[in-house]
Formats: sequence, structure tokens, C-alpha cells
Amino acid sequence: MSEKKDYYGKAKKEMRLSERIVAALPGFRGYKEKELRRESDRLIRNHLYQRLSEAKSDLKTIFQKLSDRRSFEVLTDMDRLVAKFDRVAEKVNHASYGYGGFFDVVKIEEEALDRMIDFDNQLVDDVDGVASEVATFKSEVTKQKFDKAKERIQNLTGTLDTFEEAFDKRGEVILGVN
Repeated sequence: MSEKKDYYGKAKKEMRLSERIVAALPGFRGYKEKELRRESDRLIRNHLYQRLSEAKSDLKTIFQKLSDRRSFEVLTDMDRLVAKFDRVAEKVNHASYGYGGFFDVVKIEEEALDRMIDFDNQLVDDVDGVASEVATFKSEVTKQKFDKAKERIQNLTGTLDTFEEAFDKRGEVILGVN
């Protein structure tokens, strides 16, 4: 994805008149700004989750075709890859989105939320790369080209591991450690 979507700017522009009036009130403005940032981040993470879920669905189709062909040498690795996709997708789906409790030692400020949105936007490119690899693999299997199946599974496992490692650094980015 070459262009980065500005979910925060879009959310701010689409506020209703009543929301804009209330957002102008002292004390409420900061609260509303944080909420918009959190909502923007949630939209990005939903996109990531959706793309990973679609890729997982394609992997299940590939798995079925490999199973029908009785490619036993790759079925175990393929099963592990599908399970890993499921785990990573759920990790993205249930990730924190910038709330800090009232009595928490570490408070999540606007700058941290902006870092989180920027970081999640970078992950969009990564997840698009993963989905593209899965699409290529599915295309090959659909055309009955099974000779590179083991190599594709290994590459996808590595790519997904890299994506997960990057996603795991998200908490550090939010806190400004990384």
C-alpha cells in the first residue's frame, strides 16, 4: 500500500456538528481528540485483521488442495502455518488500543497515540506483503503447480514471523521506548 491513509484526519472531518460543538468545550476537547485517535487505530487494526483473515482463508483452500493431492510431505507444515496465521490474526484483533487506566503509572498521551497510529500504518504494508505471498501460492496451487509448495510454506512462515515480531514491538512504540 503506497499511500498511507489518514484515518485520524478522516475521522476528525466526519464529526457531526453536535460533536464539533461539544469538542470545543474546555476539558472535553482533549478527551475527544484521544477518542478519535483510538478509533483511527482501531480502524487500522481491523484492516490488518481482515487482510490476515482473508489470507488464512486462502491458506485453508491451499491446504485442502494439497490434501486432495495427498502431498503428505507438506501437510504438517501447512497445518502449522494455518494455525500460526490464526494466532497472529487474533493477536492483532485483540491488541490494546491505547487506553491507560486512571490510576496507571504510565499514561497514554496524544503523542503516544499518534506513534501507535503511524506504527500500525507501517504494518499495513507488511500485511499486504503477506497477503500477496499467499495469493501467489494459491495461484500456483490452483494451476496444479505443487513443486514449490514446501518452499512457499517456509517463506510464508518466515514472512509471518517477521510481521509478528514487528507487531510485538507495538507496545514499546506506544510507550516511546522504541
